Amino acid sequence: MHRLFSMRLRTHSLRALHVIFCLLAILLGLTSHAYAGERVALHWSKQAAPVEAVSRYAPLVGVHNELLIIAGGISTNNSRNSTPKYLSSIWFGEQNPNQPRALNWKKAAIKLPSPRAYGASASFENGIVLLGGSDETHTFNDTLLVRRNQASDIEMHTLPALPIPMREGSAAFVGSTLYVLITATDTGKTTALYALDLSTTALAAFTQGSEPKHYTAAANWHKLTPRPQSITLVSQNDGRGDVLFALEMPNSDSQSSLWKYKADDSQPHWTPQSGFNSELPNLQLSSGNALAIGQSHFLLFASSANQTQVLSYNAITNVWAKYDSIDPQLLAMPVQQTTTSMAVLPWDGKILVHQANKFNSSLQVAAIAEASDAFGWQNMTVLVVYLFAMVLIGVYFVFKNKNVNDYFRGGQNIPWWANACSMYATMLSSLTFVGIPAIVYRTDWLYWGGIWMILAVTPIAAYVAMPFFRKIDATSAYEFLSLRFNMPVRLFASGLFTLFHISRMGIVMALTALALAAVTPFDAWQCVLIIGVLSLIYCTLGGIEAVIWTDTIQTVVLLLGALLCFAYIVSGVDGGIAEIFRSGIANDKFKTLDIDFSMDSFTKLSIWVIVLGGIGQNLSTYTADQSIVQRYMTTKDVASARKSIWTNGIMAPVASVLFFIIGTGLYVFYQSNPEKLDPTKQIDQIFPAFISSELPIGIAGLIIAGIFAAAQSTVSTSMNSMSTTLVTDFMRPFNLCRSEKGYLNAARLLTLLVGIFGTLVGLLFISPEIRSLMEEYFKVVGMFMGALGGLFILGIISTRANASGAMVGLFFGVITMMFAWIFELVEGYLFGTIGIVSCIFVGYVASALFSKQPANNLSGLTIHTMK
Repeated sequence: MHRLFSMRLRTHSLRALHVIFCLLAILLGLTSHAYAGERVALHWSKQAAPVEAVSRYAPLVGVHNELLIIAGGISTNNSRNSTPKYLSSIWFGEQNPNQPRALNWKKAAIKLPSPRAYGASASFENGIVLLGGSDETHTFNDTLLVRRNQASDIEMHTLPALPIPMREGSAAFVGSTLYVLITATDTGKTTALYALDLSTTALAAFTQGSEPKHYTAAANWHKLTPRPQSITLVSQNDGRGDVLFALEMPNSDSQSSLWKYKADDSQPHWTPQSGFNSELPNLQLSSGNALAIGQSHFLLFASSANQTQVLSYNAITNVWAKYDSIDPQLLAMPVQQTTTSMAVLPWDGKILVHQANKFNSSLQVAAIAEASDAFGWQNMTVLVVYLFAMVLIGVYFVFKNKNVNDYFRGGQNIPWWANACSMYATMLSSLTFVGIPAIVYRTDWLYWGGIWMILAVTPIAAYVAMPFFRKIDATSAYEFLSLRFNMPVRLFASGLFTLFHISRMGIVMALTALALAAVTPFDAWQCVLIIGVLSLIYCTLGGIEAVIWTDTIQTVVLLLGALLCFAYIVSGVDGGIAEIFRSGIANDKFKTLDIDFSMDSFTKLSIWVIVLGGIGQNLSTYTADQSIVQRYMTTKDVASARKSIWTNGIMAPVASVLFFIIGTGLYVFYQSNPEKLDPTKQIDQIFPAFISSELPIGIAGLIIAGIFAAAQSTVSTSMNSMSTTLVTDFMRPFNLCRSEKGYLNAARLLTLLVGIFGTLVGLLFISPEIRSLMEEYFKVVGMFMGALGGLFILGIISTRANASGAMVGLFFGVITMMFAWIFELVEGYLFGTIGIVSCIFVGYVASALFSKQPANNLSGLTIHTMK
């Protein structure tokens, strides 16, 4: 009876899948028109505030931890013939939890040392720095740090004074270094540039104690070479690191209105960037009117024809765009104005603008929005139907799993080509689809060489590693370690693998969630939960066979979708494919090698780092990663497993060309259409944002669903491989279950638990501070898998290695990686190779010290004793 019910349910599942895919085809046929790719627009609204807090001209302002501080300034309540009244009071406002559009305002108990206006301010993680300013008779050079104290009020600290008084100027942080541009002093106009180190150590020395301190300015401030016509400073990331930009007043004599300064160069200097578009009206700039926003843009608010123009600059593509403004009169001061002060600040994902002349003032908020933010019911329908189909696959395979061998190894009856697709999806999946185009858009093709290193490792995987695991009939890769060394080594390695895959799950879910949050109605945390819950359902039910077949579907959908996306990118660029190659070459976007023989070559993506790092990462993965080793065991024989390995080894680097050229295409597309790129999007979100806004409705939904489901497949692979190791390594050796059914139930329960825990880790990785989750993934692979790969290689190539030496080597390899990560000694892509080398070397030496330890039977366990 139960068998009959199972057969009927499986039949109904297959019919349901057929109906679902027919429905998808109908939806795609009915929804084949594309979005218009709307321009970015600013939506403005007024912000209410106490009169005394806002009614001030040229105040010192800043935002720190969503706390808005307004200090000093000139009262705007003066009559036209009265003497200006300079203020010293400080007000601060924070978000009202009950009214998201309102602020709770409070007057600080402390004041500025003296009334003042003008000056400059800059915010960083430890507070807001207020610099200089002037009153009727004096110009000041003091530097003050203001921040919230434990009593929810404002505290103030004295920092080293500026070398010269500053009436007007601009300030910006690049990392922990404060740069100050002085444009006017007590003697008139000037241009001077200074830098002050405010790292944690330096700041602690400046702020310890409660008494004001006096410093020698020359001992702390460093004088730099300024741009002669600079008006304001702003810092932003240009895709390769944080840099300083200086804006100049545009005129016919200037070579460029924008200059870039890289302080970390061996010989820092100013380099010209793209000037303002000649079609834009003549602009009037003032200090403090530029705001870094997102991960690569800054906005410029400039006066033109009695109104304010809002321009956006992309530090990666080096192009300007003019943004449309909804209700633009909010930025137009009365006609009788003489001079207007403006402070532009970030606020809760929006833009806060304090604008005043000597008689009027206002506080306004702008939200950046684009019409393509609406995902549409058609795309949402495709997304839901597709994801439901993936869940049904898990339901279908639940009745095929009769024992642990079925659940973990698919009954060793998986076709080699499906197994190859699953290997490809396991290794790359949504990380490739989302992460690689984002990295290439931001930088170049340097990582491409590392992907080709998979071909150097494929023969080792096919003819050395895989036969070992097939010979011992391993369900868990770490069974080899107990045979070669002992059980403690096996358990330590298995535990390390579990930590790696939990971190990997978190990164994959966070990367995909951040990308999908840019184009769907869901927030990033909601996307993480959806991916986690759906993965839990079909992985817990269907086991490895459900994972492999969903991986195969994702591979086909994503590769075809990527081809379609590239076609739309080409069609959206004037000049097509020829322009993509021309612009890419002109901007050094096709750089694939960095041949550097200097001592610093291992701290960047030089050819040595790419080659050695690529070999190390792939060697670790194909010898010590349970998610790959498990697939060695799912085919019927060694020949089929070898076909899977070679197919994946060829497919991965060849298919990667498509994703790398997409990244370059996105760079050129948004260089040609800068007004279409929302500056608040994170770089990892750029490809899904393009899909949502530029592809036909329905098709976009299918590809977004493919990304969603690909992340689920990667996450479910991690869940299944972790439950495999936990059951095989931590339960079976100790006979914790009485029957196969007991182990099967334990496997499903552990799959559920690790899935829940991995989902929670995914929520932790959602952070706008992380510019590339793909690069973080490379570091995580090296951190955990490098030493594991070294342990397997040590056991296979050496007959002298013993259990004690292996344990010491594994432990030292992990410590070495932690040390390299904390102190940033080398490029993160090299972590895996360093882990392998350190584990093998220390493990071999330590084994010599424990040479009297009894040796295991090594027959068939090393390359020297294998028949």
